[in-house]
Amino acid sequence: MPTRSARTSWSGGLQDGSGQVELVSSGVGKYDVSFPKRAADAADGTTSPEELIAAAHSSCYAMALSGEIGKAGGTVQSLDITADVTLGPDPAGGFRISKIKLTLVGKASGIDEAGFLAAAEGAKAGCPVSKALTGVDTIELDATFEA
Repeated sequence: MPTRSARTSWSGGLQDGSGQVELVSSGVGKYDVSFPKRAADAADGTTSPEELIAAAHSSCYAMALSGEIGKAGGTVQSLDITADVTLGPDPAGGFRISKIKLTLVGKASGIDEAGFLAAAEGAKAGCPVSKALTGVDTIELDATFEA
């Protein structure tokens, strides 16, 4: 399996510095990052590690769920997945990712709601990004099956 790479260049201190993260393997873009905007409610055109983790988790989960539904004999019609990644204080000091919520609305044929929800839970446990994030206190799943 391939290795994928991203690179960040940074200058300045934590509060007054800024950087740019580049998606090297795909070459699809460079994105500004800054700690003050990371910790603010509004991102104002910058991304953050949490947003990048949310993108990785939602896309990985979609792939894993598609596979689980297929194994259960179903066919995916549509999956809409949002990952919300929460950054909060770490009791040991500093910050940590304390919670991830996956919100799923999906349509599939050849599978009923119970099968869909079982596939959704299986994908949450089996997704490689979910596995990588096991240090997070909670990875919550809110799944809705649309008939």
